[in-house]
Formats: sequence, structure tokens, C-alpha cells
Amino acid sequence: MPHEHADGRRDDTAPHGPLAGLRVIELATMIMGPYAGQQLGDLGADVIKVEGPGGDPTRHFQPQRNPGMGGAALNLHRNKRSIELDLKSPHGPGALRALLRTADAFITNVRPRSLRRLGLWYDDVAEENPRLVYVNAQGFRSDSQLADNAAYDDILQAASGLVWLNEQMSGEAYYVPTVLADKLCGLVMVQSVLAALRHRDRTGAGQRVEVPMADTMLAFNLVEHLTGASLEPAEEPGFGYPRVLSAERKACRTADGWMCILPYNDRNWRDFFTHASRPELSSDPRFTTMARRAEHADDLYAHMRELTPQFTTGEWQRFCDEVSIPAHPVYSFEEATRSAYAREGGLLRTVEHPTEGAYRLVSPPVRYTKTPGGLRRHCPRAGEHTEEVLAEVGCDPALPTADA
Repeated sequence: MPHEHADGRRDDTAPHGPLAGLRVIELATMIMGPYAGQQLGDLGADVIKVEGPGGDPTRHFQPQRNPGMGGAALNLHRNKRSIELDLKSPHGPGALRALLRTADAFITNVRPRSLRRLGLWYDDVAEENPRLVYVNAQGFRSDSQLADNAAYDDILQAASGLVWLNEQMSGEAYYVPTVLADKLCGLVMVQSVLAALRHRDRTGAGQRVEVPMADTMLAFNLVEHLTGASLEPAEEPGFGYPRVLSAERKACRTADGWMCILPYNDRNWRDFFTHASRPELSSDPRFTTMARRAEHADDLYAHMRELTPQFTTGEWQRFCDEVSIPAHPVYSFEEATRSAYAREGGLLRTVEHPTEGAYRLVSPPVRYTKTPGGLRRHCPRAGEHTEEVLAEVGCDPALPTADA
């Protein structure tokens, strides 16, 4: 059956992918919201990216071959159509509301105060499209005193305890060297869209879903780090899972490089210590059970890292594979993307952009046997589809998108 949109339009020519036929409007900048839009677009949704004059800031990341087409944007904004609207102009908010009347889902990281000022809050648009799934994500809950505080990834790493975790392990309050909060919360936005669409399938009703980044990251970090604090009153060690907070939990030096080796169960540790010519350590009372090993993680990992330099990385890998101990060499990004595993899976492949030339595409990692997604559209120029999309929703294609 062809998909029916919220406004009754039917789409018989939707591209492949499990979300084919769905229309998603993305009003978001930087990483979190656009990453969510990328995921939905990869899965087949018609994602329309609404950009202000000048385009999303990620378009200006270096390096780039042409203005507004930075390397990060080529992957982040693929499988989307781009329209340019100045929401501060008299015409911008009305054009966006017209677009939302035709949409299945709306994703945004604009702060609540600004959405209300523009007449784009959920209550403003749901009356015209009660089937709309409206997902807003920002730093803090919209009903909190922090609702309109600016928040980027570093701020959320601090607010959610992640920087504190690093300090416990290393003595330094540093950030994780990746925009973890943005990317994780982007994936939660995707999950939220899909769950709300499932509810709409059953009831016909849309809803607003809020993804507060601080709450999302704190819940994520507490999965293993609630530990003793889960009990009331709290018991030692309180917050923090000792094994992963061990200062000795590091990659191991081998005779010719670095490697991560993780004996996990009792048998793994017996095999490891025997192979490393220290079989007596497997009967050391500190290391005989998983609970005891976690309690004495510093001692355990220190012994381990003293023993690994006696063999090469290849020798350790062969042994670990034979006895089923999880292990892998430490790869740089270059090594990881050039590995036989990545090449055989087509994880990173070279494709040709119509204006930017050859670039590397990060392939969707999840594989669907019946509804595979993939690359349908290369990253567009900012505003490339403005006239096309405005005409689709009944707006004058000559509508000014910015104040004269």
C-alpha cells in the first residue's frame, strides 16, 4: 500500500528504505538534530532541511572545495532536500507552518522560547496537523529554570557527570574527544520519532516528544555508574563503577604496538595468566571472581599491563582468538577505515558529488534484508530545493526567504 501523508497526499514513488513515504522537517543546526535527520534520511524518509540565510554552520567547517559545502556537511546533510527560510522575516514562519501541515514528523533543536516567539511551538502547529510527531531537543527540560540556557556538547558532558568520570579516572577534568552528547541525543531523537509514529499508527494521533540532553546523558551515564547509589541508603562505592574507573584500565603495550585485551570471565583470566607464565595469579583471592576483580581492578589491570609486552600484537591476537578472549589492536581512524573488515563491509566508500567531486561516504552501518536504505541524494547546496518544496506545499515559489 502506498503511504498516506498527514495531509492526505499519497506517495507511490517513494525511494527504498523502511521509512520510505514519510516526510520529516528538520529545523536544526550543528550536529545533534542534523545527525538525527541524516539517520532518518538514510532510512528512506523525505527529509527537508530548513536552513537560515547562510546555511547550517556545519557547512562552513574546513576543509571544503566550494563555499558552504564543508567536508562534514557532505555526510551530515546527505539524503535531504534543503530550503532556505528567514524565520525572522514576515513570510518565513508562515511558510514553515505550511510545510509542517504536510509533514509526518518535525525535529528541531531550537530552544523553546524561540519556537514560541515564532509561533512554531507544538500547540501552534498541532491544531493544523494533529497527526504530526513533534520532537524538540535542547539542553534542558522546557519546564525547568534552565529551559532556555544555551548548551553545547561540552556543557552537557559537564552537566551529566561525564567530565567528573574522567577526573575520577585520570585526575584531570577533561572532555571526551568526540561530540558524544550531540550524537547520542541525535540517536535518541530518531528513536523518539519512530516510537511516536508507532503510536500514531495505532491511534491516528501525533504528539510532542521532548529530548532534554542533560536528562538523556545522565540516564545514559548512570546505566552502570549508579552502582551502590541505587540502594537507599546508598552503599559503597556509591556512584561510579570501579572496574571502568580504574586508572590502570588502559590499552596494553605489546612487543610491537598497542592492544586492548579484555579477559572477562573466570576461564578467560585463567587462560590469560597461564599464557603469560603467571598461572598463580588466577588463584589470587583478589582475582578469583568477577566481583573481586572489579573491586581490585587497579591491581588486576596493572598486572595485566606488565605481562603483555612479552608477545607481539599478532601473537596476542592469535592466542586470544583461540581461547575466545576479546581482543583487538589499537587502530587509528586511518587504520580502522582501511582495515580488511571495513573494506569488505563497504563502511567507507568513495562516491562522486555532482559539484564537489569525489568524497568519502560513511555507509549506514545497520543492514536491512528487505528494506535497505542508503544514499539517494548527495548533500544539497543550502536552499537548493527552496522553490521546489515551497511549490509542493502551495506557497508561491517566488516567496522571499529573507528580508530585502
